Amino acid sequence: MLSLLRRPLLFVPRSGRTMSGVSLRVSPGRCLYDEPLQLQVRGLSPGQDVSLRTALTDEAGELFTSVALYRADSGGELELSRSPALEGGSYTGVEPEGPLWSLEPQTPLRRLLKKDVRSPFQLRFSLHQAHCPPGALLAAAAQDRSFMGEGVTREPVREGRVRGSLFLPPGYGPFPAIIDLYGTGGGLMEHRASLLANHGFVTMALAYFSYEDLPDNLAGLHLDYFREALEFLKTHQKVNKERIGVIGLSKGADLAVSMATFLPGIKAVVSISGCNANSFTPLHCGEFVMPCLMFQGEKIKFTEAGELDISESMDDPSDPNNHESIIPAEKSPAAFLILSGLDDKNWPSATYMEQIVARLRDHQKNVEYQCYPGAGHLLEPPYFPLCKASHHKLSGMPMLWGGQTKAHAKAQEDAWKKIQNFFSRHLKGTDTIKSHI
Repeated sequence: MLSLLRRPLLFVPRSGRTMSGVSLRVSPGRCLYDEPLQLQVRGLSPGQDVSLRTALTDEAGELFTSVALYRADSGGELELSRSPALEGGSYTGVEPEGPLWSLEPQTPLRRLLKKDVRSPFQLRFSLHQAHCPPGALLAAAAQDRSFMGEGVTREPVREGRVRGSLFLPPGYGPFPAIIDLYGTGGGLMEHRASLLANHGFVTMALAYFSYEDLPDNLAGLHLDYFREALEFLKTHQKVNKERIGVIGLSKGADLAVSMATFLPGIKAVVSISGCNANSFTPLHCGEFVMPCLMFQGEKIKFTEAGELDISESMDDPSDPNNHESIIPAEKSPAAFLILSGLDDKNWPSATYMEQIVARLRDHQKNVEYQCYPGAGHLLEPPYFPLCKASHHKLSGMPMLWGGQTKAHAKAQEDAWKKIQNFFSRHLKGTDTIKSHI
């Protein structure tokens, strides 16, 4: 990005609301959402106790907040990259991005999403005297976190039956391309696709139900729809049609695997919290229909808070009765990256991962995998806060997703690096970022 966009954004409140000489510096002042956070405080008294408060208001007006408790060092300074947060706040220890991933909604069951990726989220930081209750305001700052970097453009896709959005990196290309699929919430999710475009991929966020004139439910999914999307992508002038991948989360993950299995021309697949079988609804594949893995209603549970827990209600893909619903991924020439969390409360994605990895390895296929302790179902790009449960549009009820805040945050950060490295190797022929877990 331009140096102007990386300039730290600093605001010191008016006299009377601030302690003289205290400064709060957040760097960069404008950045991409998946970039690390740097925050420094100067001008405190040695050993002074303060609280750092972070706030973000989403597009629907929902407020997300976090608070961390700190003690200034002997020089009266704090730096999140080396200063540990104390007990009693939203996180503890040395956590430079803790203010972001520990955000919690004021209203229960709200999930932080970005509907319009053309505008940034604004983070508001404030430093206060003492710990609890918060004392006088010492300093404040803000940071804009964008989803589309300089030169990245967005094009709506309405080609035949295909509906979605295309994110194009700056330059003439041709670039490697990725199709991005989400799950049973339906609609169009663009935040991951827009962030991937900043890393040099043409990325298509693809809707497949409950969007514009598409069907309003999952029933009657046809592989031909995804074939049309793939063919459209191959014909785009900025796309290298020999270097196309697909990424999916939840139901989108088993669709991604099905695309790579039955459609030609996909070189790399990332499955996040997915199943190794076709799930929830039959998939029409031209001359045959792949049956679906279902769940048993009597095994559905509810938490004390009334959240729907279907984690133990899904049929077992390894049961011989469900053999025809298993996706024969070994027929695909693509490379695979399978990611899951051990605290996934939507379904046992770690078990599904083991099954598909074993199947691929038995056939000497190229597969990488990672299962994260403490991670839930909704593994998003880094610094999105954990959503343990939220209202689910299709079911009309609150759904349990699982996850432990800090472990889930670390998993998302590592998974994002793995995803970028994987696609870079198999679609660009290069490595980009080192994984740290």
